Amino acid sequence: MNRRTAITRAVTAILTGASIVMGSGGTRAEEPKPATATFAGGCFWCTEAVYAELKGVKSVTSGYIAGQVPNPTYKDVCTGATGHAEAIEIEYDPAVVSFEKLLEVFFATHDPTTLNRQGADVGTQYRSGVFYHDDEQKRIAEEVIAKLDAAQVFPRKIVTEVTKASTFYPAEDYHQDYFATNPFQPYCQAVAAPKVEKVRKVFKDLVK
Repeated sequence: MNRRTAITRAVTAILTGASIVMGSGGTRAEEPKPATATFAGGCFWCTEAVYAELKGVKSVTSGYIAGQVPNPTYKDVCTGATGHAEAIEIEYDPAVVSFEKLLEVFFATHDPTTLNRQGADVGTQYRSGVFYHDDEQKRIAEEVIAKLDAAQVFPRKIVTEVTKASTFYPAEDYHQDYFATNPFQPYCQAVAAPKVEKVRKVFKDLVK
């Protein structure tokens, strides 16, 4: 078993248990409307491709969040000067897939211990982040991170930021569904495709 596979299995084991603990306070009412989750985990081509695979996910939009400049372009964000992170906004049905499960996939498909970096992609725009939309999402994210750190699932401490969601700016049209429309692009083959394949194998029960 290689290191990445071991980490994925450990994340799944810890967070499955975390979900049980988090749900022990009472029965959670089903939400009649779709919920929103916003994550940053490196290049949004990869994170979008991962979540597009999951049951209960109604849409995934690539974009930019947590910066200081309104209406940034991809070129602007790539300079690192705007402060934005490449992120995805997920619209999902919480009756089908929980926020905890979305987090489980999130921590299993990127490295949350590298500051402002994912592999060869370096810069603040590639930082790891959970941008919460309510206090419950904040609580769950902080508890999940604490559990993973306490269990020493990763070789280093998690540096994922947990920040209140600010204005999310959808990226340019050509970034949307990028992996689906450009599966043989070299970056997609090298980075996105392995993440998608991992989700299909490890999270079979969550895949559409």
